[in-house]
Amino acid sequence: MKSLLPLVRLGFSAVPSAVPRRQRRLAGRHALVDGIPFELPIDSADTPALMAAFSVDGAAAARLLPGGELHPVTLPGGRGVLIVTVIDYARTDIGRYIEYSLALACTRGPRPAPPLLGGLLRRTFRTGQFVLDLPVSSEVSVKGGKGIWGMPKHQASLDFRVSDRVVSSRYEDGGRLGTFVEIDRPPPTALPLRVGATNYCAFRGMLMRSTVYFEGTADVAFGGRAKARLTVGDAPRAAPLHDLDIAADPLFTCFLPSTTGVLDDHFECWFLTSEEPGRSHGEPLESVVGLGLSEEWPAPPRGSEGARP
Repeated sequence: MKSLLPLVRLGFSAVPSAVPRRQRRLAGRHALVDGIPFELPIDSADTPALMAAFSVDGAAAARLLPGGELHPVTLPGGRGVLIVTVIDYARTDIGRYIEYSLALACTRGPRPAPPLLGGLLRRTFRTGQFVLDLPVSSEVSVKGGKGIWGMPKHQASLDFRVSDRVVSSRYEDGGRLGTFVEIDRPPPTALPLRVGATNYCAFRGMLMRSTVYFEGTADVAFGGRAKARLTVGDAPRAAPLHDLDIAADPLFTCFLPSTTGVLDDHFECWFLTSEEPGRSHGEPLESVVGLGLSEEWPAPPRGSEGARP
């Protein structure tokens, strides 16, 4: 594998930036949305991130996907995929904050994709991730992320810790553990990534589709080379995870010591439907009314040091 790495890096380096030209044309322009000032593009810099994916029960994953057009990405044998992504946003328009994403890999369409193809043919099957939970450090991140893009953000106690051996993040809500994820640092593969990712979220009874673009150098491990631990706690928001039969060993792990990113200001939303009347998905509009622009963080999780900016 080591002998192939230079060729793999060369291939990844040839991939053009995923950021749309429209975003580059907007550079330097300003917007004021819901009282939040933005300088376009809506970007981040100097941002480390960790990621780990675990197989889960496919039928249980399907039950957590709202509406009738999202379906789990499945592996041979029918297992789905839970993706844990933690990003320590060091520099953004709204200050520094940590974002802790718990999401299910999914496709969108009238029917599920065949096993594996949903992950391989992303455009064909409109593959993305449905975000189950998205705690963040600051109030202004909740106001913007949920109020504008419909992301299920809420303020919680988070940390992001990097050592020579491991990278970890702890999420607590109201003093109770949501989840704790820790990965062994993968070998230094240094793969240059330029990728776009689709997020599907439920808010106000609608499905919200947004896109984020990341560039950075990634250290990645797959299969038996990937080592990670995911602990699910007793915080109420973590309850759906207990029904997923999350595998102990990860499918892959990834650490990016530094990234740049762009959150597209273009997004889509449409009604979520169900077979019975009177059912809504996601939090209501009232959940963002009255939120302010504070960049302050809650107290760090127990046992964490230096989690505040």
